[in-house]
Amino acid sequence: MAQESSINTASRRTRILNNHLVQSPSKPTSCLQSNSCLSYSPPELTESFDFDIKEMRKILDFHNLEDRDWLFGVIKQGRVFNGKERGGRLFVSPDYNQTMEQQREMTMKRIEYLLERGAFDGWLTKKGVEAELKKLALLEVIEIFDHSLAIKTGVHFFLWGGAIQFMGTKRHHDKWLRDTETFAIKGCFSMTELGHGSNVRGIETVTTYDSKTGEFVINTPCESAQKYWIGGAANHATHTIVFSQLNINGVNEGVHALIAQIRDVNGNICPNICIADCGHKIGLNGVDNGRIWFDNVRIPRENLLNSVADVSSDGQYLSAIKDQDQRFAAFLAPLTSGRVTIATSAIYSAKIGLAIAIRYALSRRAFSITPNGPEVLLLDYPSHQRRLLPLLAKSYAMSFGGNYLKMMYVNRTPESAKTLHVVSSAFKAIFTWHNMRTLQECREACGGQGLKTENRVGHLKGEFDVQSTFEGDNNVLMQQVSKALLSEYVAAKKKNKPFKGLGLEHMNGPVPVIQSNLTSTTLRNSQFQMNAHCLRERDLLNRFAAEVSLYQSKGESKERAFILSYQLAEDLGRAFSDRAILQTFIDAEANVSAGSLKNVLGLLRSMYALICLEEDAAFLRYGYLSTDNAAAVRNEVTKLCGELRPHALALVSSLGIPDAFLSPIAFNWIDANSWSSVQK
Repeated sequence: MAQESSINTASRRTRILNNHLVQSPSKPTSCLQSNSCLSYSPPELTESFDFDIKEMRKILDFHNLEDRDWLFGVIKQGRVFNGKERGGRLFVSPDYNQTMEQQREMTMKRIEYLLERGAFDGWLTKKGVEAELKKLALLEVIEIFDHSLAIKTGVHFFLWGGAIQFMGTKRHHDKWLRDTETFAIKGCFSMTELGHGSNVRGIETVTTYDSKTGEFVINTPCESAQKYWIGGAANHATHTIVFSQLNINGVNEGVHALIAQIRDVNGNICPNICIADCGHKIGLNGVDNGRIWFDNVRIPRENLLNSVADVSSDGQYLSAIKDQDQRFAAFLAPLTSGRVTIATSAIYSAKIGLAIAIRYALSRRAFSITPNGPEVLLLDYPSHQRRLLPLLAKSYAMSFGGNYLKMMYVNRTPESAKTLHVVSSAFKAIFTWHNMRTLQECREACGGQGLKTENRVGHLKGEFDVQSTFEGDNNVLMQQVSKALLSEYVAAKKKNKPFKGLGLEHMNGPVPVIQSNLTSTTLRNSQFQMNAHCLRERDLLNRFAAEVSLYQSKGESKERAFILSYQLAEDLGRAFSDRAILQTFIDAEANVSAGSLKNVLGLLRSMYALICLEEDAAFLRYGYLSTDNAAAVRNEVTKLCGELRPHALALVSSLGIPDAFLSPIAFNWIDANSWSSVQK
């Protein structure tokens, strides 16, 4: 029977090929003739919307929806945003065919356009939770349009402006903030050096104080001390925050930050300063990254950002915090805004990729499963669902995690600084890794169309790749997370007190038990899901502490013991992150009334929780799941893919990204590629 079927298939293919070869050529009057060809069918005609997508968007975007929509409108209307019609629709996206120099100038023109329309009003001069949330919302909209524009804006406001705001005092606020908000001053942020990135404490730039003139003197003592990757430095910045070792009376007081002018009002580089271009990059070519050398650059004493420490006019070092480690921690604590904005922007980037890939999969067909039958929609293949829908569920989960992080940031207090540092480090790493994985999967899921720059997905990979290493290398950040958890563990055990903070309160209760035979009902139960995640985190923290202690008992230093335990540290960092994200999902779901929207959120939450169980080998490695239970988890994920499939269009339509910010293949990709579109 199998041989006969194979012969019939081969015979059918031969007939089709023969028909193609022997067809009589016709004499067309145009390039294309009318024929029974494929046609685009909008998925809205056949897909159902079983829940209110506007309500879902409110839950996801969480804050400042009207402000977001206003800025989306401003961008769609502005000629500088490169709007183009494709397939009967308007799309806005930067022209990446421009040279690096042209892209940089367009970034600056777009900033000026937004400035004229009040987009940046109050970003540094207004205070309070509402002002901060509005600023974060508008930055996310800018990010959806172009990463270069967002980074250039973010460096100016969040790094340069944020350093003055949080590391400076009233004298700095009065002098610099309003001029920064109006771009009378263009700021950059000189922390990274050629020889030091994540290890800020090791930077080599040196600043001394000249008590005779009341000036600080900044020097780049060696080539590895040159400031590197400084966004805005190559072309536009007039001033910079210089991070430097501060040497007072022969004593190194550690890293401090100072304001230095690097260009005059005419754009000329200031004396004793050398600036070079970092050159072309795999992405973000709309940002003018530069390198800076200082040669006895003199600045006023008042330019030291002095919220933590100061130097008197006669050269005495003054600080209420005597311990240099504590001073360094207090000094850098306000800079968490970078990790917060990177984490949330990564999720919006993943959403763009998923919205495009899933919309394409709802209109693109490939292969028929019956002779002469219709070709099958890509998203009706279980394998395609498996590729995209778990990533969509993760993006939903991380949206809730991002909202939690933003609220923690805008309501921050000195007491919450440690938690904010740990959570922002964890989420920044997890979210940006997720973004890169999602964009790659979406690129492949779009086939050859994913390679076209106009379709965004493939190009976004290069634009966002940098997120894995700037504002802290992801692997280093995850180790910082584990180190913080270890400190909490050691303190609790030493004092014989319950765990409190960082979500570790679950460590105070009994060890969760996972049943030997997991049913579908159990697997979808939120309490089971949380128990499984807590079990992993709890056990990995115990193992990590024991391994570090074992190395120390063998004579290794605490730092060396930690380095040798890196594998458990990485596992623990991910376990902490996954559990924290799941908790934010459960909390968000709890605030939704019973109904279709809550039901879909339940499916997404189960998908997120179970895909974490399936993908992390720790669940099998350490025996939290038996092989039979691991198989049950895998089967349940497949079932959830099938149950989420009918909601796919509604779910991506809820992401808060206007059609104009997606791409042609998300809609009528046939018209967008038609001969008539070429002739326009």
